[in-house]
Amino acid sequence: MRVLITGGAGFIGHNVACYLAKRGYDIVVVDTMERSSAFALRRLEELGISIVRADVREYSSYSVVDVVVHAAAYISVEESVREPIKYIENNVLGTARVGYECGKRGIKLVYLSSAAVYGEPLKLPIDEDHPTRPLSPYGLSKLQGEEVLKVFASTYGLKYVTLRLFNVYGPGQSSSYAGVVTVFSEKASRGEPLVIYGDGTQTRDFVYIEDVAKVIEHIVRGDVFDNEVYNIGSGNPTTIKELARTIMKLLGRELPIVRMPQRPGDITHSVANISKISRLTQFKPTPLEEGLKKTISQLKTYSTPEPQF
Repeated sequence: MRVLITGGAGFIGHNVACYLAKRGYDIVVVDTMERSSAFALRRLEELGISIVRADVREYSSYSVVDVVVHAAAYISVEESVREPIKYIENNVLGTARVGYECGKRGIKLVYLSSAAVYGEPLKLPIDEDHPTRPLSPYGLSKLQGEEVLKVFASTYGLKYVTLRLFNVYGPGQSSSYAGVVTVFSEKASRGEPLVIYGDGTQTRDFVYIEDVAKVIEHIVRGDVFDNEVYNIGSGNPTTIKELARTIMKLLGRELPIVRMPQRPGDITHSVANISKISRLTQFKPTPLEEGLKKTISQLKTYSTPEPQF
């Protein structure tokens, strides 16, 4: 089976590409390389994965492709607040083009959306029926992508599945955008203070990247393209203070914590209700400490830029 992964040189995209390639899938990656890393490109090249440099808003060479995993997107909440039009143009139009190309060709699509579509939750844990009230242009752009695909399903017969990812972490994640685990791990490994935005009691649902890849592989292998939405998280809330303490413990460090004002667009609490995806896939998330150990163990094999929050 041939799987095309958009944004396949990014953090999530390249990890999914490598996982599927090791499972015997024929993978091709499409990426502008605008925000790729040397680590991701090296891993793709080591596995002999085809890499096409292109913008998905213009790309149309979908011949002999069975499934598309659409991971291409700008992902910084803070950047989206500063540059909203950039996010709408890239994320929404990119999704529209990919969805249209898949719909008219009968290619099935996995759309990687985000928990950011929910905004500040009205109830916890958050299930897929929770109201969608994004607080940032990033969250809005992912929600608009979902709405585009709904219309394309009825208009062009598109078969797809939407995965609302919570806080994904793992090897090769850039600290410049969504990677608080990478930020903390890199700073702690250098013995630097850890910066927490807000009071540190805010919660997030951290899900290990390999868990995301396993869900995608299950959907592709089982042909589960039911035009449904599924949360992908761990189902466990972790405070940012707890995350910082766990990383310091794993690295054997005791470091000061610096408090900074909460950033615009950030929510206070988030945790996924994962019962729907668990019924579909028997999903068993990786425990946080186990995933952090795997991530930290690979810190020296890749480098990421300093955070630009």
